[in-house]
Amino acid sequence: MSVIHKGGKLAASQFGDDFLWGVAMAAQQNEGAYNIDGRGLSIWDVFSRRQGKIKGGHKPYEGCDFYYRYKDDLLLARALGFTVFRFSISWPRILPDGTGKVNKEGIAFYNKVIDECLKLGLEPYVTLYHWDLPHALEKEGGWTSYRMTRWFTRYATICAEAFGDRVKNWIILNEPMGFTSLGYMLGKHAPGKTGMSNFLPAIHNAVMCQADGGRVIRDLVPHARIGTTFSCSEVIPYSDRTEDVMAAKRMDILLNRLFVEPALGRGYPKDDFKFLEKLEIHAKAWKYTERMRFNFDFIGLQNYFPIVIKYSPIIPVIQAMEVKAKTRKVPYTGMGWEINGESFYRLIKKFWLYGGVKEIIISENGAAFKDELVNGEVKDEARIAYFQEYLQAVLKAKQEGVNIKGYFAWTLMDNFEWAEGYKARFGLIYVDFATQLRTIKNSGYWFRDFLHKKSK
Repeated sequence: MSVIHKGGKLAASQFGDDFLWGVAMAAQQNEGAYNIDGRGLSIWDVFSRRQGKIKGGHKPYEGCDFYYRYKDDLLLARALGFTVFRFSISWPRILPDGTGKVNKEGIAFYNKVIDECLKLGLEPYVTLYHWDLPHALEKEGGWTSYRMTRWFTRYATICAEAFGDRVKNWIILNEPMGFTSLGYMLGKHAPGKTGMSNFLPAIHNAVMCQADGGRVIRDLVPHARIGTTFSCSEVIPYSDRTEDVMAAKRMDILLNRLFVEPALGRGYPKDDFKFLEKLEIHAKAWKYTERMRFNFDFIGLQNYFPIVIKYSPIIPVIQAMEVKAKTRKVPYTGMGWEINGESFYRLIKKFWLYGGVKEIIISENGAAFKDELVNGEVKDEARIAYFQEYLQAVLKAKQEGVNIKGYFAWTLMDNFEWAEGYKARFGLIYVDFATQLRTIKNSGYWFRDFLHKKSK
């Protein structure tokens, strides 16, 4: 029996008066001004120069020009009815060399953004790390280096001291499984490294930094609310064959359990995936189980699609492969990602049932479609239907007792979508990247009307 009533009546008021409605974005994808006012190079600035790594040969150098247009963009976010603005701080804009001298102009920029948020009634949720590692640190090993925790805690300390008087909501890492696997195992994202010799130390250092960063904020920011985010997907076996079920279980460990369980004090989930014993041995993780724990005030879940997994003996280590949505004749987005609100509901319940999770915020959720601007309008009804279905899932989980306190749409406006370049459009606002002209899509107007009814 379906738990999500597609097309059913949905109202923002059903979520409660204290529910947080926000939009999310990231510095590397939006700011531009990559070599302006003392900013250093990031790993994405350098990675995008490598031929064939970014679709269309695109580069993040200009992004959406948020660095100069932030006032207008924040005003748009507020005009659409949102009361939370989640954004990230660019590490190379604060510390151009990753360590050493602080860039005062970088501090000044984020002070202006934070002050403008507060002026407009937008509660700032600040992400410390959203994938833009300073290139100078990557030359020293980046996330594979044993010095990473020292580098990161200094960066976190600088941010806490500079912004903690006004920012009370902090997110430590954005999707650690994403940047460690794609950047340090598969080589599809910056910095483009591959192999287990890079992946294993990157995992461990990210786990340590999410906890150490939380402790820095706790020590320096009075009354802070501290979280971290996890990319997650329900993993569904292709069949009930033992091989497929076990392959799905291994994939679930990597995608959904690898970072949250250490934060909850359980250590790495090696008992269900013997390969992870190599991680234990490599990192001597048994020494650090307590240090990897941090009592987060909330966790951010970031879900876009479920994945169906079947056994594949030719895939090293994990011996599993994805069965694409297109071949299974199910609804999917412009990225080929399955649309499945029921799966989203089950995933929320899965994380809540861990125990030890105090509060959940959906810190990212959205969809890319092949949007076109025609006669000044973007008719993205498929995105509206997507949001309606996924918000029904959130409401269902909330009504069943999950302490879910907010939903942040990804994203305010079309931007640099990592290896997809500027082709994949997730925004509520359409951006003409040649002119930087913004046009609110129909989905943006839908959110405006949806949230406006709540405030009546």
